[in-house]
Amino acid sequence: LLDRGMHVAPGGLVTSDDHAGLKAAREATLPGTSWQRCQFHLIQNAMAYVPKIAMRSDVAQGMRRVFNADDQHEAERRLRELIDQYRDTAPRLAGWLEDNVPEGLTVFILPAGHRKRLRTTNGLERLNKEIARRTRVATLFPNEASLLRLASAVLSEISDEWETNKAYINMKAK
Repeated sequence: LLDRGMHVAPGGLVTSDDHAGLKAAREATLPGTSWQRCQFHLIQNAMAYVPKIAMRSDVAQGMRRVFNADDQHEAERRLRELIDQYRDTAPRLAGWLEDNVPEGLTVFILPAGHRKRLRTTNGLERLNKEIARRTRVATLFPNEASLLRLASAVLSEISDEWETNKAYINMKAK
């Protein structure tokens, strides 16, 4: 399934949803960079292929089992089981899982200690919420430059926090 000879490219890793614009921007500005499709968004996207509402919980739980595997080999095995489970009862779902879920397994090329933080876009979404929270307080900006100054100050503050005491990811983790 994921047997594409994947490795972390010299340019690093990008985690994003499968938005066409994001994909085009990533390919244009970061060619050759490894891509991890956000596992949270994958689960949400899969729900469009679940034929019965009552099946949604089981499908999401099965996908989480795949994503929570200890290694890539185990994740691929669990994915094959999940696909087989739905091949007869939900063939569109099984086909979608086979075509899309491997894009969410790229994170297995990283050390286990890095996977939890880099398998979804949660960190980026949290950062965006913090910028929105801080700019909402000001409500009105006299010009674009003043908004940019505030947003930059918020990002600088968060960067300092990550560098000094609250690291988002421990690069020494295995």
